[in-house]
Amino acid sequence: MTRAGYEKLKAEVDHLDSVEMPKASERVASARSEGDLSENAEYHGARETQGFLQAKINMLRDKLARAQIIDMSNLPRDEVVFGCTVVLMDLDLDEQETITLVGAGEEDYDHGRYLITSPLGQGLLGKKVGEKVEIPVPRGKMRFEVLEIRFDD
Repeated sequence: MTRAGYEKLKAEVDHLDSVEMPKASERVASARSEGDLSENAEYHGARETQGFLQAKINMLRDKLARAQIIDMSNLPRDEVVFGCTVVLMDLDLDEQETITLVGAGEEDYDHGRYLITSPLGQGLLGKKVGEKVEIPVPRGKMRFEVLEIRFDD
């Protein structure tokens, strides 16, 4: 992942750990003080929320521990690689699309941020400006021409 993606995940873990988890713990303590725990729906709901938060924190910490931060300055600038933004011509729809290839945790398909491991990302890797590519996807094949490769540092 990029340094920015790593920092974003780290900030999310810090927020969950220092803001959300204490709130959940307060809810558990408040509900516990209301008496009989066996029939206390508020208590059980607060414990469940606390468990979900802890699971998410653990998952994000694991992702951070296994993260490999890519130094963008060492990547080739004339071909599609991790972290680049690619302007494509969809040859079937005759429309331009702009996508950025990112690592896990940074994807946002609504904003053109595609996982490098997605079928589209894998199909574009190594392509150069002017090349045409056919990418097999679950719904058939997508055909593109690479119009531009840039690095939005």
